[in-house]
Parts: sequence; C-alpha cells; structure tokens
Amino acid sequence: MSDWSWDYNPSAEYIAAGLPIGVVAEVERLATELAALGHEAMKVGRPTDREGGLREFDILAGRGFISFLAVPRHECLYVCNVTWYG
Repeated sequence: MSDWSWDYNPSAEYIAAGLPIGVVAEVERLATELAALGHEAMKVGRPTDREGGLREFDILAGRGFISFLAVPRHECLYVCNVTWYG
C-alpha cells in the first residue's frame, strides 16, 4: 500500500464529459487501485518493454482504455485520457 493519490489531468469535467456513469466509476476504481501500487504503477499496462511515460490500461474487458501518467515526485497518478468504444 502506498500514500499515492490520483487525479484527472487536466480536470474531471474535461476527461469524463459524456462518458456513461458506469465507465467513470470503473475508471475511478482502477485509478485508485493503480495509485495504491505507488511507484510500481510506472510498469503497469502498455508499453510493456519499458517503464514510465504515458501508460495505457484496458478497461471493461477491452471496451476502452485509460491513459495515465505516474509521477513519483508528486506521488500521484494522473488520468490523462479515457477512450470508450461503447
């Protein structure tokens, strides 16, 4: 367990606007889980051949994905984009 937190970047209104409520709930659940990983969140998702940078993680059985950035110096995980195929 870590002391990391998570947030939307630039804002929840910008990232989650127009998404179904269930998708937003799943994104927030996953962001909480990824933040709990702390520094290890830099290794989760794609790309698999390196750590750090903008990462992607599938949501809801591949019906979409989130793009996130784990920033160790802020101890924060930032959700930067949600792609939902519906």
